[in-house]
Amino acid sequence: MMNGAKAPRKALIVWGGWDGHQPKEVAHIFETQLLAEGYEVNVSDSLEAFADGEKLKELDLIVPVWTMGRIEQAWVNNVSAAVQSGVGLAGCHGGMCDAFRDNTDWQFMTGGQWIAHPGNDGTEYTVEVKHSSSPLVAGIQDFTVTTEQYYLHVDPANEVLATTRFPIVPGPHSTNKAVDMPVIWTKRWGHGRVYYNSLGHQANIMEIPVVQELMRRGFNWCAEGKTLAPIEEVQQAYTGMADNQL
Repeated sequence: MMNGAKAPRKALIVWGGWDGHQPKEVAHIFETQLLAEGYEVNVSDSLEAFADGEKLKELDLIVPVWTMGRIEQAWVNNVSAAVQSGVGLAGCHGGMCDAFRDNTDWQFMTGGQWIAHPGNDGTEYTVEVKHSSSPLVAGIQDFTVTTEQYYLHVDPANEVLATTRFPIVPGPHSTNKAVDMPVIWTKRWGHGRVYYNSLGHQANIMEIPVVQELMRRGFNWCAEGKTLAPIEEVQQAYTGMADNQL
């Protein structure tokens, strides 16, 4: 490193799972974004990228783009320990919060799990930005999208940055009162920062400028957390529940 230049941040993108979410194409969009931000990016199409726990801790950011998969518990533990140590975790749509339906440890870490999208693809709805002290949504106004509207089970500890109003499409859920479902949230996992955006059914949604800007901010915010994390290791990192998987 010449003239004391700062080392680039390191990011890992892991894509795969259900092809309907176009994981390869979405991963490429994210890779392009991160390279433009000066990251050193490694892209893998195998969950074995999570097999080396110590290597994961050397990263600044982990970006999962994997829907409806099954994963070794040891690999979930590796990601969890890395995030607890300060590595950021950021993703979107089913690629992060419908990644491993039978692993509650993953869901606890990410802050939520998809359960439905009434109306399916092609539903038009508004994303309502919750303006607060968070720089992640500063200057961004409410916007409308036409895509899947995600209904999720969410962690009440999440800091919600944007929501969408249900119901839009009639169904058994619409006999309940109207609810504001989180679309974007952040949370902490040990010393690490977690960012999620439920948009991103396919690559064209991730190409919308406001969505790209939201993801860019989320990636950088998560990675910045690594520099603020204490140098010492988390003592006895949480390794999950013994009964979290079938």
